[in-house]
This record gives sequence, C-alpha cells and structure tokens, in this order.
Amino acid sequence: MNTLRQAGIGSTVKVVKLHGEGAVKRRIMDMGITKGVEVTVRKVAPLGDPVEVTVRGYELSLRKADAESIEVEPLAGSGHPYA
Repeated sequence: MNTLRQAGIGSTVKVVKLHGEGAVKRRIMDMGITKGVEVTVRKVAPLGDPVEVTVRGYELSLRKADAESIEVEPLAGSGHPYA
C-alpha cells in the first residue's frame, strides 16, 4: 500500500482509500480529501511533519500520521511519485 506520506515532492497522486475511523476520517474528508481526488505534494518539512499538499485548488498542511492514513496511487505521467 502506498500512502500520501510516501509520495515524493512535486508528484501528483490519486486518492484510493482513506484509512482510519470516526472523527479522524471525517476531518480528512472535510478538508476535501476524498476517494478519487488528485493531490499534489508541494513541500515536506525537514523531519517529515507536516506535509504541504495542493488539493482541489488550495494549499493544505497535513500531519504525518494523517498522510499515512491516505492510500494513493500514482497518476500516469506524473514522474517518479514515491520518494
């Protein structure tokens, strides 16, 4: 399983599934990250937390733990998607 946490800087990936339960999953969905949406990784902090992404036209920062709960797949032609 590839997660958003593993995606490399500059890569664009597609959300396959959200793992987790209850409030955590709901909060991620409320931020606009749902199945099928494209997410571009913009920046990763030196220690890996947080991860800055672009989703649905806006910038969003996610905690490492949240990024690890988002299963993704690479988009065709987006270069090397995983670091």
